[in-house]
Amino acid sequence: MTEPPLVVITDCDLPGDEAMTELLGRAGLRVRRADCRSAGDVIEAARYATALVVQWAPVTAPVLAELKGLRFVSRLGIGHDMINVPSATQRGIAVANTPDYCVEEVAAHTIAMVLALARRLPVLDRAVRAGRWSVTGDAPGALRPSRATVGVVGFGRIGSRTAAHAAALGFRVVVHDPGVGNAGIRAAGYEPGGLAAVLAAADILTLHVPLTARTRHLLDAETIARMRPGAMVVNTCRGGLIDETALAEALESGHLAGAALDVFETEPLPAACLLRGAPNVLLTPHAAWYSPDALEELPRRAAQQVADFLAGRPVPAIVNPAYARKARP
Repeated sequence: MTEPPLVVITDCDLPGDEAMTELLGRAGLRVRRADCRSAGDVIEAARYATALVVQWAPVTAPVLAELKGLRFVSRLGIGHDMINVPSATQRGIAVANTPDYCVEEVAAHTIAMVLALARRLPVLDRAVRAGRWSVTGDAPGALRPSRATVGVVGFGRIGSRTAAHAAALGFRVVVHDPGVGNAGIRAAGYEPGGLAAVLAAADILTLHVPLTARTRHLLDAETIARMRPGAMVVNTCRGGLIDETALAEALESGHLAGAALDVFETEPLPAACLLRGAPNVLLTPHAAWYSPDALEELPRRAAQQVADFLAGRPVPAIVNPAYARKARP
């Protein structure tokens, strides 16, 4: 008698994630839970797996080479930079993320950060706590939305919703996303621009692109220098999009007036990170995604697409549709 396919949950630190195991079990699948921290851990736990559910564990090219029976990887989250998608594609392995579970939350968190910077809330909060009571002295550059520009880099689900929030508040919105193209951005009602143009125009720049080799350190010393003096940066996407040393230097020099960050190159944020002590920086602990609703939906959706894929049902969130050209029959 043939055993049911094995699904390995490589790692998951979400409370209430038992729903994944229950859903996969009801689908007639075997489930193994692991606590993988390294590529070696993944290979050991998942050598005979047909599918993986992955939160942060590294699914590298060497890992994929060892998992001979693997057909599907479901990512617990939107970003999938911990998975070598090109290698998976070459091996006929489908990779899917969970793109819809927290769009409202992240866009709301982003626009809250935009407003906090525009109105200089981090600086004013610290000033009052320190015993000062000055408006013009501590927040001389507070912005009027109708006279300020929000630059949105990346116009997917979250970027487009953030743009809509900003426009509704009266900000001018300029957008860069070569994947959508200028015509698509104009059709949505926004002003398109190349990256250099958006960097130069934005009073507040917000990032909404995947972390890839091409986008790593999208904001570095060179690109930050192209931003207008006194501009500010919001990042609720991936920490690796920003060179944090270059950002700290730009804040220290005064070239940038502030930053609001929910994601970092190293998480949790190291005690020695220069951004911790900056008075004009708002920091949150990779929390933009969170609400009780999102927490409930994420594991359920990640598990459901495993069950759907192995049952031959469509999985719209597959990020590498070209896998099918290499897939084993």
